[in-house]
Amino acid sequence: MPSRSSARLAALTVAAVCSATSAAVLTSPAHADSVRIHDVQGTTRISPLAGQKVTDVPGIVTATRTYGSSKGFWMQDATPDDNPATSEGVFVFTSSTPKVAVGDSVTVTGTVSEYVPGGASSGNQSLTEITKPVVTTVSSGNAVPAPVVVDRGSVPDAYAPEGDTAAAGSINGLTLDPSKYALDYYESLEGMDVQVADARVVTATDPYSELWVTVKPWEHRSHRGGTVYGSYESQNTGRLQIQSLGSTADFPKANVGDTLEGATTGPLDFNQFGGYTLVASRLGTLKSAGLERETTQKQSSRELAVATYNVENLDPSDATFDQHAAAIVHNLQSPDIVSLEEIQDNNGAKDDGTVDASGTVNKLIDAIVAAGGPKYDWRSIDPVNDQDGGEPGGNIRQVFLFNPERVSFVDRAGGDSTTAVGVTKVHGKAQLTASPGRIDPANAAWAKSRKPLAGEFVFRGKTVFVIANHLNSKGGDQGLTSQYQPPVRSSEVQRHAQATEVNTFVKDILSVQKNANVIALGDMNDFEFSETAQILEGDGELWSAIKSLPRSERYTYDYQGNQQVLDQILVSPAIRRGCDFEYDSVHINSEFNDQISDHDPQVLRFRP
Repeated sequence: MPSRSSARLAALTVAAVCSATSAAVLTSPAHADSVRIHDVQGTTRISPLAGQKVTDVPGIVTATRTYGSSKGFWMQDATPDDNPATSEGVFVFTSSTPKVAVGDSVTVTGTVSEYVPGGASSGNQSLTEITKPVVTTVSSGNAVPAPVVVDRGSVPDAYAPEGDTAAAGSINGLTLDPSKYALDYYESLEGMDVQVADARVVTATDPYSELWVTVKPWEHRSHRGGTVYGSYESQNTGRLQIQSLGSTADFPKANVGDTLEGATTGPLDFNQFGGYTLVASRLGTLKSAGLERETTQKQSSRELAVATYNVENLDPSDATFDQHAAAIVHNLQSPDIVSLEEIQDNNGAKDDGTVDASGTVNKLIDAIVAAGGPKYDWRSIDPVNDQDGGEPGGNIRQVFLFNPERVSFVDRAGGDSTTAVGVTKVHGKAQLTASPGRIDPANAAWAKSRKPLAGEFVFRGKTVFVIANHLNSKGGDQGLTSQYQPPVRSSEVQRHAQATEVNTFVKDILSVQKNANVIALGDMNDFEFSETAQILEGDGELWSAIKSLPRSERYTYDYQGNQQVLDQILVSPAIRRGCDFEYDSVHINSEFNDQISDHDPQVLRFRP
């Protein structure tokens, strides 16, 4: 059954193979006495025979793919060469259900092609295939070559070579060094049967029947069983995506920390959504680690609890309101202020000009009351229709929920979707010109992106400025397995401009009142070690409080086997200086296959 990755990859195969091939074409086909699979694969990522016709290439069929539009089979040479850089396996793209079976000895005549999943603009590596094949079955029932065992001893610790500057940073033309670089090691096994054993799950099963495991159990291990992504220089090389050649109905529903016990075996493929993927013809048995959702500590009467929570395109048609409400009441312990990201308008993705989100917000507030929580009040500003990015017609925005029994909101007229909020000095204290208000919404930094929402709150007589953010996403960035190393992170340009705007606004507050309590929080869409975070922090105007946690606990999101920080709460010096705060990344979503959002909420407790 097709997964997202294989189905999308397959849809482009026929069109892509032509555009990705070399311009060189032999006048006569290469013959079987000189061409075997390792000759097709070669010692770089691009076949030396790309674009050429090969004749009677021999191999043993190791697996077949009979679903989707990427139908075909993998075959492997039973008599490999002695060069570790050359793969002995290859995918044969048949476009229709293959007429071969596992164990068949075959010869294949066809064209060697380089297919780039996602297209050349994605920057992805290519997959070497034989296309337009004529397949001859020589015999059946043959032993399949033993799978290559992939484990912590075989995968190098270095992730990828530096790209060739003469080729715009591409590693495609570099000779593979599988003993030195993890990406070279995996490429040297492209199309071959591989095996992992007793592999721990580091990204839970997703809706497309995929999960990620690690073959390096102690590589940057988190305290709950995942693998933490801690810097651009410390890639996690043991991560490997797992799909299945069988029915998706039988695919294990795994959480982080679970184990696929025994052997998981199948050909090593490459796809658009994660790169190197073990497409399992045999899956290990799922053993649960019993991971449970976390609950944070309740704030004391003198502590202000401020949270951020991305509720993933919430609109009134969703079935998750009760679950989100239970999470806010029980797992987050009813914070005094909750910054919600991705609240959609009252009719969700229907693109009819609706921007009002009162129905969405009030439905959540009612669900919170029903779950035993407080009757929250709320403030927000409706965006201009279809100007803030996200799902077309959804009009996502940030919303402040606040418990009026614990904290008050300072309403100051003048804030709307197009008017910039400012800072004034009143009786020696900083004050917003509008509350709620949006930060410089006409600035080009916010084009097709969410504008920050600023609000003024009072808790126990102390003013607290809160800025709710949802910065530009990472969409368009090259993947970690890109042919370009290091990958280009093009989305940073806009995000850096946005971070500069937020930091400038915080500076405006602190220039008026040096000891102001300022919190900038939300889905920053970037890591705590990133330049985005450094720009937000500036020269000490803010500090990302998630850095108060041990490194093994710094994550809010789990993507392709990497537990990472996207959601942050940054605090001004007045909050940080006293060290009288507690920070908690409350893991209720990112590690679970039945998540209601892909983000974990964050909670800060402090005494203003």
